[in-house]
Amino acid sequence: MILHGLFGISDNWVTFGRRLADHFEVFIPDMRNHGHSPHSQVFDFPSLAEDLFEFSEDHRLKQFILLGHSLGGKTAMEFSLNYPERVQKIIVVDISMRKYKGNSEHQQLINAMISVDFSNVNSRSDIDKQLSETIHSPRLRQFLLKNVYRRDKTTMSWLLNLKSINENLPAIFDHIKPGIPYPGPALFIRGELSDYIIEDDMTEIVKNFPGALLKTVTGASHWVHADAPEEFYNIVWDFITSDQNIDQDKV
Repeated sequence: MILHGLFGISDNWVTFGRRLADHFEVFIPDMRNHGHSPHSQVFDFPSLAEDLFEFSEDHRLKQFILLGHSLGGKTAMEFSLNYPERVQKIIVVDISMRKYKGNSEHQQLINAMISVDFSNVNSRSDIDKQLSETIHSPRLRQFLLKNVYRRDKTTMSWLLNLKSINENLPAIFDHIKPGIPYPGPALFIRGELSDYIIEDDMTEIVKNFPGALLKTVTGASHWVHADAPEEFYNIVWDFITSDQNIDQDKV
């Protein structure tokens, strides 16, 4: 089970998922308020974890390996602490349990998307041009443009529920409340150039995930899986196919 991050969509993980699908049955759902999943005014980690529980029930998944990046990683932790019997192994990508300060970059992205004038749009390139006024990274714009769809032959729009995401940003930056420790194997992967998992975070992580391992991907940012896809895949593969601990960073 692979959970994407904020502003993401299941399609972001399809290439990675296809590699695993040669050996596993892989599920990559869209999170609520993202992709083709339902929109809701409620957008916090308890509700996202309950969505995952319902999804696992609907697909009769009694136990599975759970991987989540960023927003998906926090959801994975919330789910594992509430339904440990469902999770065979957990992989958390570049996110910790702690509360994060409001990030101006996230707000900038939301504001940029909200400001797009779809009445003056005929193609994705038109949207890209509008976004480029405030978002200067072509790579980041292409990531956001995956959230565009055609409502009909002449109208385009966002798949994202930007209103709810915007209103609930404080809940998404909030911490994951400690619970009964998850007893299974846990792998935390961070990018060397990212500060989403710092050394101080590991104390609380290990309290709640006593089997936690930490791997750092050299030269990678928060988008570890995109910056170093081959190394990321190998780390994940070694973890999910081995009954023994992989080599880890010193904590």
